[in-house]
Formats: sequence, structure tokens, C-alpha cells
Amino acid sequence: MKRRWFIALLGGAIMAAPRVAFGQSPTKVYRLAMLSPGVPSSDMSPDVKLLLASLARYGYVLGQNLELEGPRGRFAEFSALPQLLGDLKAAKVDVVVTIGYPTAIAAKQSGISTVVAYGAGDPVATGLVDHLDRPGGTITGISDVASTLTTKRLGLLKQLAPGIRRVAVMWNKDDLGMTLRYDASVGAAQAFGITIQPASVRKPDDFNQAFAMMDCDRPDALLMVSDLLTNVNVERVFDYTKRRSIPSIYEYDVFAREGGLMSYGPDLKESFDRAASLVDRIFKGARPGELPFEQPTRYLFVLNLKTAKAMKLEVPPSLLALADEVIE
Repeated sequence: MKRRWFIALLGGAIMAAPRVAFGQSPTKVYRLAMLSPGVPSSDMSPDVKLLLASLARYGYVLGQNLELEGPRGRFAEFSALPQLLGDLKAAKVDVVVTIGYPTAIAAKQSGISTVVAYGAGDPVATGLVDHLDRPGGTITGISDVASTLTTKRLGLLKQLAPGIRRVAVMWNKDDLGMTLRYDASVGAAQAFGITIQPASVRKPDDFNQAFAMMDCDRPDALLMVSDLLTNVNVERVFDYTKRRSIPSIYEYDVFAREGGLMSYGPDLKESFDRAASLVDRIFKGARPGELPFEQPTRYLFVLNLKTAKAMKLEVPPSLLALADEVIE
């Protein structure tokens, strides 16, 4: 028998949210799933909580007019995707919300209406869709522009340490969306007089090899590209860069808050707010392929001064002034 997970009523802020918002009166019980790669730290992942809080603004409340099907947020292996999506399709899920390129492409292939929340890269460049304004098929969501974001991240590293000449980029070479980010970094680095040092990984054991390579040929800084493999092993990256006092920047604010030095990327709260809006429109009958892929409008630069002090790094006042959030 297919296993199905149902989540009961939530307490706290979500329970306090109004049952009906914006004049909406949904009576159907909608089935939603969310696939977010990574090892779950709790039964309800932070990504799921953000999405549900955003959906509550549209009047969708777990246990009333919303059910969450399938795994509660995160999974640890992409090999599990076909079975997971097959189960979700059999359960007649109305919408699946995804994070990351491999998850997005697998959901699209399943035929389930799909909303990409973040992390899938440029959907046209990866072949996920043909056009941003009219994606076609059963997928829509939030995209990003790798070259623009990479340029900003390299610029922040340069402001922290003007003398840097070589930046290692760590990414999963088997993830097309993330490989395109690496390619973008090579192009963007030229404007800063920076050389990109590849530090590709494909499996957990590759991190030790990447660290050994950097020990032999030390970079001035490191940029980590986020996907399932790098996210699961991010603590190893934190530990290595701290011990070697290598300035590092990450793509999402959660990593700066958890111990990384800096992060620059989309405000994930906004990304989930906009993803929730797309989910609401699909629940109301819109076809995903007719809803344009959107781009984030808010980006956050988070600086962890506690980590900087542990690494004995001097943070210029000009860089400190740019931070949207400073962790002390």
C-alpha cells in the first residue's frame, strides 16, 4: 500500500492566520507536496514552514482546506525522486513545489503541476522551459540570473579582501543548473582581475580531494554553489574555511546564519511568498505553463561577524555598511 503522510493542524502563527484571505472562500481540500533536497533537521523543514506561512495569507490552512502529501520537506537522495513523484501523482496531488534543478526537471517529467520556489538556476539555459514568459507544459516558478548574482558575490569578496586574485568555486559537476553557475563565475571573474579555481565535487568523498587540492594550491577565497550535495556537506566547508582562514561566500542567507562568513542571494521569504501566489493561481484553475517564470526582486547580503572574528579577518566598514543583516 502506498504510504501517505498527512499533517494535522499547526499551532502558532499559521493557526492564527485568517481562514479566508483577500476575499477568497476556498471550499475544496487541496493537495500540496514539497520536494526540498537535503537532510531534514526536523519533521517540518524551514522551507515547508515558509511556504505554509505564505499560503496561509491566501486562506489555505493545513487540516482545513489543505493537505500536505508525501515527504515533509527534505529528502537525501535524488534516486528517490521517481518513486516519490509516482506516489504523489497516484495521490492526485494538485501542485508540487520544488527546490533545485534536478527536483524541478523530475517534477516536470512527472506531469504534476509544478512551481519552482528557488534554486533551479536559469530555466531557459538549462532547458527546463523554452520561454520565461510562457513556459509551457506543467511548470512555472521563480528563476534567477546566475551571471548577475555571481558577479555580485565576487564583488563582495573583492571588497572584503581587495588583494584576492584567485577564487575557488565549489559546485556539483553533475548538476547542470549549478554547472552553469560555475561557467558564469568564470566569465564574471575577468572584470575583477580574478582567476577561478575549479573545485568540483560529485560525491561526498570528493570534498576531501577538493580540500587537499586547495591545500596544495591555496585560493584567496571560496564561493560555494548550493545544491543537494554541497548543502548536505556544508558543515565540512565551514570547518575547512575557518581552519584555513579562507574568506567564503554562499548563495543563501541560511548558510551565513549557520556559520558561513557571508551570503548573497534572493530573499527566500519573498521567493516563497511569490511561489505561494503561483500555487494559489493554479489551485484556482490557472495552467502552470501559461504563468510566466518570475525573478526575485529582493536580495539579501548577510555578514557573519562572529565567523569573521574567529577567522581573524578584518571587515572594512564600507562592506559592513552594505549588509542587510549582521550576525554578531
